[in-house]
Amino acid sequence: MSHSNFDQRMRSAPYATIWNLAWPQIVMMFFHFLIGFVDVWVAGRIGRETQALMGVMSQAMFFFMVVAIALANGSVAAISQSSGAGLPRRVKRFVGLSIGLGTLTGILILIFGLWFDDHFLSLLQIPAELMPIAEYLLQVSLYIMPAYYLFTISNAFFRAQKIVTLPLYSMILVTGVNTLLDLGLGLGLWGLPNLGYKGIAWATFVSILCGTVYNFVMMFRCGLLSRQSLAPWRWVRLALPYLIKVAAPAGLMQLVWHSAYMVLYAITASLPFDNVVAMAGMSAGIRIEALLFLPGIAFNFTASILVGHYLGQGQKEEAKRIGYKIMLVGVITMSVITGLLWLVIEPVIAFVAPDLQVQEEAIRYLAWNMAATPPLLAAMILGGAFTGAGATIYQAVIFGTAAWLVRLPLAYLLGHVVFQSANGVWMAMFASVLVQCATALYFYQYKDWYKFTLRKDRRTA
Repeated sequence: MSHSNFDQRMRSAPYATIWNLAWPQIVMMFFHFLIGFVDVWVAGRIGRETQALMGVMSQAMFFFMVVAIALANGSVAAISQSSGAGLPRRVKRFVGLSIGLGTLTGILILIFGLWFDDHFLSLLQIPAELMPIAEYLLQVSLYIMPAYYLFTISNAFFRAQKIVTLPLYSMILVTGVNTLLDLGLGLGLWGLPNLGYKGIAWATFVSILCGTVYNFVMMFRCGLLSRQSLAPWRWVRLALPYLIKVAAPAGLMQLVWHSAYMVLYAITASLPFDNVVAMAGMSAGIRIEALLFLPGIAFNFTASILVGHYLGQGQKEEAKRIGYKIMLVGVITMSVITGLLWLVIEPVIAFVAPDLQVQEEAIRYLAWNMAATPPLLAAMILGGAFTGAGATIYQAVIFGTAAWLVRLPLAYLLGHVVFQSANGVWMAMFASVLVQCATALYFYQYKDWYKFTLRKDRRTA
């Protein structure tokens, strides 16, 4: 779709156009959820040791992927703005620059991870009897790291160009290959060799590799990757600082937010009463909450795309209005879904957590956190708008402040001192989301976040 046709559709039917961008990304996030779900399900059929380590490996993968997520955010800002400004050569050059950085950092993470794998696993307090399994899973995960980086970043390229169906097809491919190989190599179905936990590791390797190859083929076919993607050094010298300026706070925010969750786990685990039930209830609740959280990420992506597009055109007020429109669509959609889910929450929780005490605690957890869904979605969507503008430093400040200055101190105070129960922790989570939403709205309405835009008149064209 040409920019003129897209802009015309946005003027004539803005909410329908927003939804057309959002729904493929919502479905994409659902398939992303299925990948982890199938991995854990197959691991549970292999043995409790493998299932336990799958959770640990997912946490480890997050830290290894921080730079890729940061580069993806930087790429979305730079490419969506360049696309909106009508600078196709600059788009291709940013694609080439991001691919180069993704390849380099992916290889460095691979080397670093293999060099320090023993130290890393010891920090995770892996029991000695599980160490051989953990070492194998970690090593195979590291082998795929360069391709995983390119897979993540290339999906961001398509989103920034408003080509939202290709990342969906790519994720469907990865989910399908991963599921087939999980069942085939992990459980020995269909006459394939039964490799157990090794099969799960190689299923991830092959599926991500397939997704990466697919993305590169489509980038060539769409013209995103060509000879023009090889920019001269004088251009790279001007463009690289902007990419880093956007990517660095985005990576920092991921680390700050994730580490805050680790501390929250520790606060919950050390509650004076019923801490085991609280941890189990939180774990079960998070699984259900993910079904609401992942669509929020899709609306976050949509805000990044459209705000960057209009800022690239120099339309600051339209960029601001479109952010509010996406927030309205996202909050209304997810509020309806949250309300419908609450009507059947008891049987859903019973499926996830058979223990009655855990079910009760999970429902209390979800009562507070599902009530927080509308303000959480609003903050996430405005955070996406900041990403599209390149103002990731605002996103890092807002989310980091809400987590470390509100959520964690209040969780300890209410959970350990005032109520001495998990309900105090859940209340703190709700309060921090309100602060996060209010702060995001204030920054969005009153701060000059346009100043982070890569403007058309800069020499990086």
